[in-house]
Amino acid sequence: MAPAASRLRAGAGLRALLRRALVQYLRLLRLYPVLTKAATSGILSALGNFLAQMIEKKWEKENCSQKLDVSGPLRYAIYGFFFTGPLNHFFYLFMEHWIPPEVPLAGVKRLLLDRLLFAPAFLLLFFLIMNFLEGRETAAFAVQIRRSFWPALCMNWRVWTPAQFININYVPLQFRVLFANLVSLFWYIYLASLGK
Repeated sequence: MAPAASRLRAGAGLRALLRRALVQYLRLLRLYPVLTKAATSGILSALGNFLAQMIEKKWEKENCSQKLDVSGPLRYAIYGFFFTGPLNHFFYLFMEHWIPPEVPLAGVKRLLLDRLLFAPAFLLLFFLIMNFLEGRETAAFAVQIRRSFWPALCMNWRVWTPAQFININYVPLQFRVLFANLVSLFWYIYLASLGK
């Protein structure tokens, strides 16, 4: 009976820890919304790249001695902190102001704005910033865009359209960046695989 009681106490302790973390996150979100979303984006972007490397390493079992590239998560953290978090914060605010909920078909209009204007521009920015952070030449950027932009944009529309429909229509404004960051964990795994 003692091991079961111990597991119950550990579970209760974990729930209490998660509850305190959520309360702290909500407090920071209220006090420092852009900084909190930027930090969350940076951390989750880095985690996405780290997971991509772990998955790739598992797939390539013959080269298991290969070390993880620490610069990859760092680049993604920089991109998440300086671009993903702040840009998404202001984009969601802009959409809320420009297309208020009471406008007929507001959710559809917001989704179209996101998918047809924001997504291509944001994806292009991703490739540009990553090219810069990797120290590559402009010619390499042009090759990357010709090779990867259209397939990545098509995949973006497939993955992100349902996610953004839910995000724009059902997720409260203050949590939209966080929701997008959680979806981004998987999206950045895909984008990191394009870089190889």
